[in-house]
Amino acid sequence: MTVTPNAVSPALKSGTVLGFDFGAKRIGVAVGECQVKLAHPLATIDAEDREHRFAAIDKLVAEWCPGRLVLGLPLAADGSEHEMTRRARRFARQLQARYRLDVNFVDERYSSTAAEESLRSQRVDLRNNKNLIDAAAAQIILQEYFDGA
Repeated sequence: MTVTPNAVSPALKSGTVLGFDFGAKRIGVAVGECQVKLAHPLATIDAEDREHRFAAIDKLVAEWCPGRLVLGLPLAADGSEHEMTRRARRFARQLQARYRLDVNFVDERYSSTAAEESLRSQRVDLRNNKNLIDAAAAQIILQEYFDGA
């Protein structure tokens, strides 16, 4: 598995990339194109049931035909790993094995907080739209990937 934080591989200068904000209950998904280097929120997937989670991801991969995947790597504030880090790494291995695509990690510390702040600044009612946070966090993660290239 390729673990290249914040760098677009020279082999992938164009093409679609899907970004994921992994969570125990939900997975946010964003999409972007390497040439344009602009991420967009795409979807939020219920993550509690593995079968339904991968059925939803299968549909997105079939629709968008990405050349690679980007996954936010949850780390503690001090940069150390914890249980969610291990779960995200396991999810990355599953993605790589299932879709035969490179999976790149991006440090996702504070991406959900930044997503909430961004949505609040747009006056989005987050009480009834929690799913928007996950897709917006995935957008932030994918944008950070593009910005690091």
